[in-house]
Amino acid sequence: MTQLDPIIFRELPMVLKIIHDETWLESERRGCSVFSDDRVVRDNVCSVVLRVGAQLRELAEREVAAAPRLIGLLRPVGPEAA
Repeated sequence: MTQLDPIIFRELPMVLKIIHDETWLESERRGCSVFSDDRVVRDNVCSVVLRVGAQLRELAEREVAAAPRLIGLLRPVGPEAA
């Protein structure tokens, strides 16, 4: 069974929020819709994650430390889960 890293699992919603925000910001800059896989959006997301990555990690570590029993509830999904 694949082991999930609880810290990365906690960071995913934060990174998804960054992707959503950067997609919206780039759409506003251009005045038209853009997709999250747009080159500029990806570059901006990478810049933000590199800039605040340590803070994201610390927050995720505090969340895991505050609720360690929830880690056992994490189950892998996808083809490897079977």
